[in-house]
Amino acid sequence: MKVKDIIKSLQEWAPLSYQESYDNSGLLVGDRNLEITEILITLDVTEDVMREAIDSNCNLIIAHHPLIFNGLKKITGDHWVERCVTMAIKNDIAIYALHTNLDNVATGVNQMIAEKLKLRQTSVLSPKSGMLSKLVTFVPDENLDEVLNALYEAGAGIIGEYEHCSFRVEGTGTFRPGEKANPHIGEPLKDEEVTEKRVEMIFPSNVRRGIVEALKKAHPYEEVAYYLSVLSNKNVAVGSGLMGHLEHKMSVGDFIVHLKDQMQLKVIRRTAGVKKKVQKVAVCGGSGSFLLSKAIQAGADVFVSGDFKYHDFFETENKIMIMDIGHYESEVFTKELVCNFLREKFANIALRLSEVNTNPIIYD
Repeated sequence: MKVKDIIKSLQEWAPLSYQESYDNSGLLVGDRNLEITEILITLDVTEDVMREAIDSNCNLIIAHHPLIFNGLKKITGDHWVERCVTMAIKNDIAIYALHTNLDNVATGVNQMIAEKLKLRQTSVLSPKSGMLSKLVTFVPDENLDEVLNALYEAGAGIIGEYEHCSFRVEGTGTFRPGEKANPHIGEPLKDEEVTEKRVEMIFPSNVRRGIVEALKKAHPYEEVAYYLSVLSNKNVAVGSGLMGHLEHKMSVGDFIVHLKDQMQLKVIRRTAGVKKKVQKVAVCGGSGSFLLSKAIQAGADVFVSGDFKYHDFFETENKIMIMDIGHYESEVFTKELVCNFLREKFANIALRLSEVNTNPIIYD
């Protein structure tokens, strides 16, 4: 098994195109063709984590937070990031980061929090636009099912919870094959008319190449006519935060106990309770204050996230309760999430969860 095999699977789950513009997810250090001995999964890459990887013979580290966030202008060892990079290179260790691209996947970091809190009927709190494209093509009737099935298999025709979605309208296609053409229908240098279906399908923009390849492989024509366009529609499966519902309403006190138990917390920073009962819960791993207005608009009773500043707590407008559980605490189960994903995909690869507590904050 090589590093590139793991990368391919991870990017099918959390495409790099889903990361925020400021982010630096992906392969940060190492060779894609490196044969993997064992994988170490961590939230952060620190010098202690690097030593853990070396001692346990792990030559691929998968982290949530990118080690290299801003550009490195020198590698002299004066800074801990430089020392980590040097250790990785000297010991032939590859480092891969899944950050905001994993945050923005509906089955990613926020879904893990939702599962821990036993939330149901989850949906993305702030879906992203510009993540969907549309395919328009023209298919003769006799080949319609074959082409549609190939496109479905490649990832087209999914809208929310619905699959195999398409729009079709019948029309007449005309063409005259050239002298050197090898037409599926008709003869060279003769005008031809064919009854065709105009087919329109939506698909995630990141699978565009696979969609086009599937279309050309399944379509009977020597030259396939098709159009691709990027849509401004929001992709409900991609975006920031998550909204969910508790099975039963809880008092504020009971929810605090539930939250501490499920997320293994010692401390919660919060605002005063607004409602007597809690059922609609918004969550965001890491720093989620930018989603507070979205959580209020969605009618959430409580917003669970981390890294709220003092003045952020004033912005509840007496409509929602903020529960700041900490950045590390909201994302620490990401290690488990990534491990579970890889175990399902690869039965013959050794996986190890880092035992290093990388939280730089101590609560006394």
